[in-house]
Amino acid sequence: MTDAASLKPDLGRYGVWLGFRSIEPGLAAQIESLGYGAAWIGGSPDAELDWVDPALAQTNSLHLATGIVNIWSAPAPVVAQSYKRIESAHPGRFLLGIGVGHREHTEEYVKPYDALVGYLDELDSDMVPTSRRVLAALGPKVLKLAAERSAGAHPYLTTPQHTAKAREEMGNSVFLAPEHKVVLTTDADEARRIGREAVELYLGLSNYVNNWLRLGFSEDDVRKPGSDRLVDAVVAYGSPEAIVQRLNEHLEAGADHVAIQVLGGWTPETLLPVLSELAGPLGLTPTS
Repeated sequence: MTDAASLKPDLGRYGVWLGFRSIEPGLAAQIESLGYGAAWIGGSPDAELDWVDPALAQTNSLHLATGIVNIWSAPAPVVAQSYKRIESAHPGRFLLGIGVGHREHTEEYVKPYDALVGYLDELDSDMVPTSRRVLAALGPKVLKLAAERSAGAHPYLTTPQHTAKAREEMGNSVFLAPEHKVVLTTDADEARRIGREAVELYLGLSNYVNNWLRLGFSEDDVRKPGSDRLVDAVVAYGSPEAIVQRLNEHLEAGADHVAIQVLGGWTPETLLPVLSELAGPLGLTPTS
């Protein structure tokens, strides 16, 4: 059994997901000040992870996590050295999210499961603890691997129904942190327009399409540009209270933490007002 059973990460109930490939220290400090527990950095960050140290140095309690480092573009030995550097300076505040990316985007993408297992073997050899890493996982096979070889899973673009299935697959002792998109508007047409722009890319990626089909969506739902039913399932919108109610469905289904991705712009000027509006209904306690 993984040591994650006794060292389950504690990132608080809510975090913020960003696609920057990095985060500026000032933005990290502002996210922390609103009471969010973590910032998840997507976009396949580079193996050196040079942006982590300055952001952690300017914050006190915020955790940083990669969502995710791509095994095809970030060599395991370099990632391991980056992890050790960060952990030495800021113990317990960095979580390494790892994933195989997308077959359609990677020329050398062959036998992804075996490649992921090999990558984890390399991290083991370099003494990166299972308790400080999570896997991008959607299907049963990788969810099981996440439970066996890491602290848990960080599923992307899923639903509370998937969260319940993932918790059942992995058991209760490991960490589960789904991502969920939000649009702060009560205009359903506008929310679906923004949400569909974000979702449409993934309708051409087999791992997401197959996951949605397993969840009961139809071929029509997952055909570009995506049905209203699909968009409504993976993008929460409405009042702050309605959005929070949707996000909390993940926690009720077994999630430990929800990574919130605000759609409509990631500049501080567009991002922070939405995060601030959500903070109260989420029950967050500002740190300043």
